[in-house]
Amino acid sequence: LQSVNWQTASNRQAHHTDRFYSQDLIVRRGQPFQVSLTLYRGLSSGGRVTFTASTGPYPSESAKTKAVFPLSNGTSSSGWGAQLVSSRDNILNISILSPANAPIGRYTLDMQISSQGSDSAMKLGTFILLFNPWLQADGVFMSNHAEREEYVQEDAGIIFVGSANRIGMIGWNYGQFEEGILNICLSVLDNSLNFRRDPATDVARRNDPRYIGRVLSAMVNSNDDNGVLAGNWSGSYTGGRDPRNWNGSVEILKEWQRSGFRPVRYGQCWVFAGTLNTVLRCLGIPSRVITNFNSAHDTDRNLSVDVYYDPLGRPIDKSSDSVWNFHVWNEAWFVRPDLGPSYNGWQVLDATPQERSQGVFQCGPASVIAIREGNVDWDFDMPFIFAEVNADRITWIYESNGALKKNSSDTHSVGKYISTKAVGSNSRMDVTEKYKYPEGSSQERQVFEKALGKLKPRASFSATSASSLAREEREPSISGKFKIAGVLAVGKEVNLILMLKNLTSDTKTVTVNMTAWTIVYNGTLVHEVWKDSVTKSLNPEEEIEHPVKITYAQYEKYLKADNMIRTTAVCQVTDEPEVVVERDVILDNPTLTLEVLDEARVQKPVNVQMLFSNPLDEPVKDCVLMVEGSGLLLGSLKIDVPALRPKERSRVRFEILPTRSGTKQLLANFSCNKFPAIKAMLSVDVAE
Repeated sequence: LQSVNWQTASNRQAHHTDRFYSQDLIVRRGQPFQVSLTLYRGLSSGGRVTFTASTGPYPSESAKTKAVFPLSNGTSSSGWGAQLVSSRDNILNISILSPANAPIGRYTLDMQISSQGSDSAMKLGTFILLFNPWLQADGVFMSNHAEREEYVQEDAGIIFVGSANRIGMIGWNYGQFEEGILNICLSVLDNSLNFRRDPATDVARRNDPRYIGRVLSAMVNSNDDNGVLAGNWSGSYTGGRDPRNWNGSVEILKEWQRSGFRPVRYGQCWVFAGTLNTVLRCLGIPSRVITNFNSAHDTDRNLSVDVYYDPLGRPIDKSSDSVWNFHVWNEAWFVRPDLGPSYNGWQVLDATPQERSQGVFQCGPASVIAIREGNVDWDFDMPFIFAEVNADRITWIYESNGALKKNSSDTHSVGKYISTKAVGSNSRMDVTEKYKYPEGSSQERQVFEKALGKLKPRASFSATSASSLAREEREPSISGKFKIAGVLAVGKEVNLILMLKNLTSDTKTVTVNMTAWTIVYNGTLVHEVWKDSVTKSLNPEEEIEHPVKITYAQYEKYLKADNMIRTTAVCQVTDEPEVVVERDVILDNPTLTLEVLDEARVQKPVNVQMLFSNPLDEPVKDCVLMVEGSGLLLGSLKIDVPALRPKERSRVRFEILPTRSGTKQLLANFSCNKFPAIKAMLSVDVAE
């Protein structure tokens, strides 16, 4: 053998891997690739050529991690094959075909030539084999072109955050094609517990997207296995980065590799989901990021979450159950031969460490269609995911004598506005109806009963009907809600109005205990910032307004990057059950503006300007701007911004160098001592 030409450019184009920055030959399974071999002399007529493709540390033919196949003129059956396309002089053009269910990963290709009684063996080199969503025979096949472009090839996206009554969005740089990312994604698999325990079996199972998805859901969090990200919901992020500061997965994956595979600090749910999305798309499994508002975290599989209050209206962190303002997970697209063809398609994977599954913090794959049908006894982790979107919310109140009393139950609030980025645009696509039947429909309650019956046989019907009876007995005589008055902005006073309405034709006296706490988005209580108690008399059918004012001085020190304040009012009419009124408000950050100052062209430096005005009556300092964007700059930029006097406006210019044409997403995060994470994003059209 004189030389090998891997025909990288044409192979990568044919295999839809031409966007990877890596110099490797990257091909997709089940699809032929071409290689040209130049020999020192032509093959003699009786010469035999065999190839060996192998992957993993212990390749074996029985495990299908090694294949030995001859050079032939015809095509082979389902396995590996090599076909002689043409030979001219001493050059052989060969087409190599892998099976559509081969394990993915890094392969070595060797060649043996037996000619005139002598054998010679040589290593031709390595290539990387990925899943093939373009191929019908592959379990990850996706037939729709626009969806494939979005869910495999798109390297930037949108993640929805906030709360059900205030949906916000952030940009995220997936960057699955960036330099080194594919190698890091393969390292994620090689660092898993399964690989460490039994590498031969683990590599053999890498032909199955179900297996890879489940392993990745464990590896993207650092619990159990020194995975990629350490979670932290405490509100204190010393020793790491505030989860709200990340702009994408590339920095996270690179830092994990740089540190010798030590967990990167810190992640919260959208960071885990953004990172898992990068790894899935990188390996060729179509995937998307899903946000569920009012997401239940049910720890005891009873399809209800319990929330507790003390008599003064303070929320209590008593139970491990909770309702998150939002929770973010992933869906990956593949077949479910274990469940049957009706359950192919989107499968939930969740890398946020919430509950153990088979002893490890991992979650999924769970078929979205099976969740909708309430098949909670199927693989994997169905009860937990079903509860996230369906659980009933039960409110309990401690009486002043210490007794615990069930106050109310709410079957409607959990699992709202389940959202993902639309194909080809930044709009929100609502996928709630894929997870459950319409709220209040007969099918929805039937599915809930079915699920409860599978989880708690016999007990189910009596328990739910008893609770609904108890609820009908004591209808409250008053109702309440918090209404927002004025703007909600960090640095400004928060103005709310508690509306109280007498629902009866008698006069009622109400004692109201109110509190406000800053919180993390998953409900973690950070600090009480305000409280008040009033007693009001309400005439028959009367509705009154009670103003609530929380000043910046009161909440400033305790507000986290979530910008969330939870206000609660426990309203008591003597000898009646309390009425609990609660509202989480989200305060707006000041605006961060990005503008491109020149026309953007490939390989031509472009100036970008950031504008920020300090809205406060006090200076802000320790200001840092972090910028990234796949195809617009390599790596990320970190710019120290001078301190700003009260009301001062800042203008910062920096340069980017686009490497790809098309519409690209530029992401910025501005942080300082008063504003931990202000986000901006800008679409940049890059010309050739």
